[in-house]
Amino acid sequence: MRKIFRNIHLWLSVPFGILITLICFSGAALVFEKEVMELCHHELYFVKKVEAAPLPMEQLMTKVAATLPDSVSVTGVNISSDPERAYQVTLSKPRRASMYVDQYTGEIMGKYERAPFFNFMFRMHRWLLDSMKQDGGIFWGKMIVGTSTLMFVFVLISGIVVWWPRTRKALKNSLKIVANKGWRRFWYDLHVAGGMYALVFLLAMALTGLTWSFQWYRTGFYKTFGVEVQPSMGHGNAAANATAKGGKREESPEERSGSPKERSRSPEERSRRPEGRSKSPEGKSGRPEGSREHSEGREGRKHSPYTNWQQVYEQLAEANPDYKLISVSDGSASVALPRFGNQRGTDRYKFNPRNGEITETTLYKDLDNSGKIRGWIYSMHVGSWGGMLTRILTFVAALVGASLPLTGYYLWIRRLMKRKIKREAIH
Repeated sequence: MRKIFRNIHLWLSVPFGILITLICFSGAALVFEKEVMELCHHELYFVKKVEAAPLPMEQLMTKVAATLPDSVSVTGVNISSDPERAYQVTLSKPRRASMYVDQYTGEIMGKYERAPFFNFMFRMHRWLLDSMKQDGGIFWGKMIVGTSTLMFVFVLISGIVVWWPRTRKALKNSLKIVANKGWRRFWYDLHVAGGMYALVFLLAMALTGLTWSFQWYRTGFYKTFGVEVQPSMGHGNAAANATAKGGKREESPEERSGSPKERSRSPEERSRRPEGRSKSPEGKSGRPEGSREHSEGREGRKHSPYTNWQQVYEQLAEANPDYKLISVSDGSASVALPRFGNQRGTDRYKFNPRNGEITETTLYKDLDNSGKIRGWIYSMHVGSWGGMLTRILTFVAALVGASLPLTGYYLWIRRLMKRKIKREAIH
């Protein structure tokens, strides 16, 4: 039996090893992207001086909106519980666009831009630098990453079968990494012991990562948790339109990664409206009622969408004194609390943009599986579910995962060379 698994382990590792190394290494590089960006660009994310009280939110949002072209609008604001962190103002486009503003002085600190290094690593991790085909062609990069990840699962499982010791003493010895008995022993110990130490985290990353690669896998994975998935359209669409047994729909990654305002719309509204624009009740092209920019001289505006954002924020902050982040947009808001587990889990609210009255509350703890599963998948994949400790362990495990194929190649090539030497000696 071990011989069969040894062959499975070897002949899957040889062709997919380099790809697994690239995927694991690029994934490790992304774990602390936020911390690295904040360290390198501290002046963008943090205010210069904390004052007694921030400026009114309407004033801040209006100032940001005045700097934007007509085709771009302010869609929301993210407010941290840390008074030193600048307000993050989300924009209608491009995707994930945002600006930072000093809430005490009104100074616009700059626009968020993903660093080229992290953009490169993200594209490497997800698609091996490939791009989605606009004509609907096969997304080869995504397929190769998914296939390599699936093979990695079999490599990990077969490796445990091959190297799992039969006695407690052997187990103790197999978990040691000896560095003073030659390179071969060191690489062997790093391969075996490293794989055992990182096994659980590597399997968690691989099994959750596959949900972004294959529709059939995502369907089965979600069904395990009572969520039914309808097939998505197109090769590059990373998410399915998941529907729970109770009829609720799960957001796709594209929808979840959009702005708070965009996430607040129904799927039907998102599919009908061009980005940043909508049909008004009178049928004229413009922004939704109550979401027009507050600037003088534009078509006689009577209402600013930001008028009651401050009021809504203060209500939610008072009701949730231990909040981590509060997001407010036109007619909706969310509160993220410091918790272990799903780091994307938030309590969601709807409010009347005209008077700031909260009209609907949806607490995270009351959601069914369809409202929680995607956040859980993401939190498990990036290791954020247990806070900083699990993120560090995930980072280390990803680096170990990147090293496993390299140490495996070394041991395999060395074994082939020894066999060749033996055959030559015989002849």
